Amino acid sequence: MDLLLLDLVIVLAAARLFGALARKLGQPPVIGEIVAGILLGPTLLGPLIGDRLFGPEMRPPLQALANVGLVLFMFVVGLELDQKLVRGKGRIAVTVALGSTVVPFVLGCVLALAVADEHVGGDRTLPFVLFMGAAMAATAFPVLARILTDRGMQRITLGGLALASAAVIDVLAWTVLAVVVGLAGAGEAEGQWKVLLALPYALVMFLVVKPLLARLVPAYEKAGRLTPGLLSLVLIGLIGSAWATEWMHVHFIFGAFVFGTVMPREGAERLNHEILERLEQLAVLLLLPMFFVVAGLNVNLRELDLSSLGTLAAILAVAIGGKMLGSYAAARTQRLPARQSWTLAALLNTRGLTEIVILTVGLQKGVLDDELYSLMVVMALVTTAMTGPLVRRLYPDRRVARDIADAERAALGVSAAHRVLVIVPEPPAGQAPLTGLATTLALAAPTPPSAPPSPSASPAALSLSSEVVLGHLRPYPAGRLEVGSGLSSELAELAETLHELETLAVAVRERGPECRVVSRFSADVAGELPGLASGAGPDLLVLPAGLPGHAGVRDGATCRVVTVVAVPSSGPEVPSPFEGTGPVAAHHDVGGDAAAHVALILATSQGRPLVLTGGGRASALARRLVRLGVEVTSGPVPQGALVVAADTANAPEGAHLLVRAEQDADPVDWSGAVSALRTLAAPAVRP
Repeated sequence: MDLLLLDLVIVLAAARLFGALARKLGQPPVIGEIVAGILLGPTLLGPLIGDRLFGPEMRPPLQALANVGLVLFMFVVGLELDQKLVRGKGRIAVTVALGSTVVPFVLGCVLALAVADEHVGGDRTLPFVLFMGAAMAATAFPVLARILTDRGMQRITLGGLALASAAVIDVLAWTVLAVVVGLAGAGEAEGQWKVLLALPYALVMFLVVKPLLARLVPAYEKAGRLTPGLLSLVLIGLIGSAWATEWMHVHFIFGAFVFGTVMPREGAERLNHEILERLEQLAVLLLLPMFFVVAGLNVNLRELDLSSLGTLAAILAVAIGGKMLGSYAAARTQRLPARQSWTLAALLNTRGLTEIVILTVGLQKGVLDDELYSLMVVMALVTTAMTGPLVRRLYPDRRVARDIADAERAALGVSAAHRVLVIVPEPPAGQAPLTGLATTLALAAPTPPSAPPSPSASPAALSLSSEVVLGHLRPYPAGRLEVGSGLSSELAELAETLHELETLAVAVRERGPECRVVSRFSADVAGELPGLASGAGPDLLVLPAGLPGHAGVRDGATCRVVTVVAVPSSGPEVPSPFEGTGPVAAHHDVGGDAAAHVALILATSQGRPLVLTGGGRASALARRLVRLGVEVTSGPVPQGALVVAADTANAPEGAHLLVRAEQDADPVDWSGAVSALRTLAAPAVRP
């Protein structure tokens, strides 16, 4: 007994210490708890110390306590399984879940067939093959939820879709695992007939037990709190359900999980919350960390050789490649953008708690041997540890913050207008071409996915989701103002400036978008312009190249920036490239998608020919746009063309517009862009 108590102290202390260390490193605590178990086991301590502390006689009582924690944990997972997650996202969530499950499952079965002779034999081959497929297809719903919550991603569409897909994967994984465990249990002579009771058990749980449990709600409301009697009834039912599935050789985790899923939902929010509060304290703080440490104790990395490393590499390739590619391909079939698809795939690749539970079942049922169990635990650690950093790289915090702001606006019923900020230099009266360019770009604003544009919609109708802001800072007059000198001349100048800006605004409104003017005096125009730009929160920024503080404004902006380069006049007989019907030429090279998109907008809206230059990339894009119905050619820049290029160090001389893409930009959806532009001007796009 003294050794058991000492083991409990060591296990709990190590779990807390390494769990806290993992959390400091930005990893889920389960990573630290499993590593603690591995370090306490034969891998580090070896047989001399490890066998004395955690010898064969100590493993059964530790495993028994860990199993109790696992029962409580699986009940909590079933109780927290929110069926509402899939509502409204059913088709895409199911599609992604199937891709994320079927591809790694099939690859896992193929890998299992390749290594079956080394690890199993005889009648265990079929359960082993199916088990490996199920283990490769698993996704850790609780760890995924924690990762999303830590970054606030559960508040955005992508996070909700990840949770919905993971919920479907959970159901698929546990169903497949139940079949596998049933096949493994059927191999025992005394248990063959018991496995057949699994289906009647499920029917009884959902058709009989679930209505009975619904009576807990009025009993709870009458008592006003969770009484010991009510909690005892829940625990008796939970343990009885776990015993029933274990007796049927289907494993106790399924009984605990199913009992959690049949708990009442409607009107039972407070009841379930109190049950979770009571059980999570015991399970999460004491018994569940013990389960993961005990799982780590069963890992012995000392016995691995070079052939084991080859098997580990194959396991990692199948687990990561199958899950990522399957999830990504399924998401793309639902027209999810590439960045969101890869992020979703990375999120669903996390395995953590669920994988360790599955592997423990396989070890207990004799489907896995010790070597393969150790390798699969390493795979679970790697796939879980890589999720956080990979998701942060694919979907940076700036992108999450932007999506959260959009979600909050949508929740408040505020339309997320596409805002174009144009910085108007002195004198405003001569800046009609600049504001006209901004208006054209605003008219081509992307419409929200929830409200795609009608083919018959007019430009004015499309522009209702767009806004042009005319920003102007006027320097204070030179010379010191004396008391009594008056401000009449300065006020007159400001009134004249506002009149000129309002004239520009009227021209913008006549074309469709909303327009407002922001103008004031400034003691430091170059220093205050970046603040004006960031405060407006634009989706697109248009500014002239000769603007005071141009570099600071451009570099401080996170949105797409279009810089209008001043073009020296060649005489009144030479038309401006911003006017007329001359071609629009875009330099399309590395990083030039945004520039080509702006050129496409200008050519389409003004009925001008579009030419793409820049070699192979330009030719490939030209062919793609031609297939979409756009009249475009590739070749050298024509004489008198309006030249658009990427705002980089390699920008060509003579460019009229320099375009810098927004930070963390998605690739341009050319099909969607062309579809949106068809309604603006038909001449450049064939019907």
